[in-house]
Amino acid sequence: MGKRKSRAKPAPKKRMDKLDSFFSCPFCNHGSSVECRIDMKNMIGEAICRICQESFSTTVTALTEPIDIYSEWIDECERVNNLEDYGD
Repeated sequence: MGKRKSRAKPAPKKRMDKLDSFFSCPFCNHGSSVECRIDMKNMIGEAICRICQESFSTTVTALTEPIDIYSEWIDECERVNNLEDYGD
């Protein structure tokens, strides 16, 4: 006689933590004052500071997250600052 097969329990799903959508502003240095919004209809990502009203917008894809928009903004600020340093 054979044994009954036991049912294997499915592995528990790993829960992914949500990434932040609020960041510190590179211009006024207020923490959590920059909000990143993604408009998938128009494929535009926008980062806006609520304190100093600075903003940055870029094109997005289906895989873009708010941290990607903020990172692009920081990279663009560094690029512009480096161009000014070499221009003197």
